[in-house]
Amino acid sequence: MKLLLLSQYFWPETFGINALAKTLVRNGHAVTALTGQPNYPEGKVFPGYSAWQATTEGCDGVDIVRLPLVPRGKRSALRLAMNYASFIFSALLLGPLMLRRRQFDAVFVYAPSPLLQALPAIFISWYRKVPLVVWVQDLWPESLAATGFVRNEAALRWVARVVRFLYRHTDLILVPSVAFIEPIEELGGARNRIVYFPNAYIPEQFVSAESAGDATALAERIACGFSVVFAGNLGVAQSLETVLDAAERLQMAGMSVRFFLVGSGSRSDWLKDQIRQRKLTNVELPGRFPPECMGLIYAAASALLVSLRDEPIFAMTIPSKVQGYLAAGRPVIAALNGEGARVIREAGAGFACPAGDGDALAAAITNLFHLDKDARQELGENGRLYAEQHFSLDRLALELIRRLESVQADCRRNSR
Repeated sequence: MKLLLLSQYFWPETFGINALAKTLVRNGHAVTALTGQPNYPEGKVFPGYSAWQATTEGCDGVDIVRLPLVPRGKRSALRLAMNYASFIFSALLLGPLMLRRRQFDAVFVYAPSPLLQALPAIFISWYRKVPLVVWVQDLWPESLAATGFVRNEAALRWVARVVRFLYRHTDLILVPSVAFIEPIEELGGARNRIVYFPNAYIPEQFVSAESAGDATALAERIACGFSVVFAGNLGVAQSLETVLDAAERLQMAGMSVRFFLVGSGSRSDWLKDQIRQRKLTNVELPGRFPPECMGLIYAAASALLVSLRDEPIFAMTIPSKVQGYLAAGRPVIAALNGEGARVIREAGAGFACPAGDGDALAAAITNLFHLDKDARQELGENGRLYAEQHFSLDRLALELIRRLESVQADCRRNSR
């Protein structure tokens, strides 16, 4: 199959779609990625790239067509909005030109925020007379309201109308959580065109000597005692105040539990200030590490922590890190509501507690702390087996192709 993958984010930015695209190529399919100039998460275009150029390159068999965009910058709502809009306009105006000599059987959109990046794909699929499949990673406009990025009711209604238009012009909508189905259906997505398709866990990759040195040093510190590792974006949605509340309670109780918040984000500076103000000696901020290093870090942890704010939209979400946590074979602590908590409980992989509740999180960590080594190992093994059964990258790649071929056949029949 010849597939056009449209995503604002792609390698060398670190998103799960990278591994899926490479797996499809390895299985004999041709993949062209239409994407932007890499600038996530730091907000500056990566060395060797230019924000204002349209370029092409390749990576592990994937043809990459890059479009100009406005870099997202840091902590600027205006710059972020310009970043989103510039990619949409570039994909609409330059995308067809850059792709004019390429043939495709389907258009596949990987759509974390902003979901509106799928709009150019509607035109491209219509022009090329091929089906459009959108893999929705965030619910819009709900996520905009939940994070506080957009508070204006009129703006949210406008986004809802655009999203409704998008859903109605998509041949197949894939969702990473069963809870996404109802709100998407309410916004115009036909129930028979909405299919559960989870994110995969990414197998460990080669670790460079330089990266391994830093990661190994961190892993050695983590392995010294009972440690709880949170990995990923340090942003508003992650309810990091809840994590600090739990750390403060455990420190006051004299428990030898340490927290490592591995990553970076909009709340990195806030976390540093809070750690200093609260005099927390049991919380460290090691910074970001390459994805290929995370296996070393996960393996050293006593527990892996995932948390989200207490918002209805987040109760519908399964954070993508959950798959990696389960596959790592370590116990998981989930300060989540809804679908994310359900997965941890169903897997028998750890403890779940209500989102936004520092006391409950401290209690869950305490319960894990008092388990013996064999009991903790059993929780980790449960999670690993569950990940293999439900989130295998190879299995999901095969399922995606089956879905694409099915919708392609349906479109051909309907066009007769």
